[in-house]
Amino acid sequence: MSNVVIESLRKRRSQYSLGRQVKQSPAEIEALIKDVIRWSPSSFNSQSSRALILFGAESEKFWALTREALRPLVPAEAFGATEGKLASFAAGVGTVLFFEDQAVVKGLQEQFALYADNFPVWSEHSTGIAQVATWTALAEAGIGASLQHYNPVVDEAVAREWNIPESWKLRAQMPFGSNEAPFGDKTFIDDATRFKVFG
Repeated sequence: MSNVVIESLRKRRSQYSLGRQVKQSPAEIEALIKDVIRWSPSSFNSQSSRALILFGAESEKFWALTREALRPLVPAEAFGATEGKLASFAAGVGTVLFFEDQAVVKGLQEQFALYADNFPVWSEHSTGIAQVATWTALAEAGIGASLQHYNPVVDEAVAREWNIPESWKLRAQMPFGSNEAPFGDKTFIDDATRFKVFG
């Protein structure tokens, strides 16, 4: 059975060979990312997801800050590989940084005390939904991307550089650009391990 959503999800793959040969302008990509996050669902319609969208030199600056934040943590003999990986992310057109606004989470905890313990979890659901929706929309537009997690190592540098509100908690980073290498085959675990169906 053919399904347009499944076809889009099949295009969403991790791309580590990024370039700058995309057909869309930064303004078009910005509009796409804003629109997809705006339409991504969240618990209680909290709309707690936030995004920092960086293009060109600003994106390169993020990966340079990440490199310097990692330098004291990665053994010198292994740092070359780390540096190369970060350079591959910086080679793209831009990077989306995904945040969750903890002020929104706290407000919901206070307003709906019965569910207070759940709101941080549901916030993580919201950012995950926003991330996969953004990734899939980029893939549908022919733009490659991957999902990275250099938080919390780079959090302070990001907040300082781009004047990020204190309540925004960094959850993930998504470098994006043109697809400069083909995707390998995707493998799946056995359905019997993954699913149970009754009725």
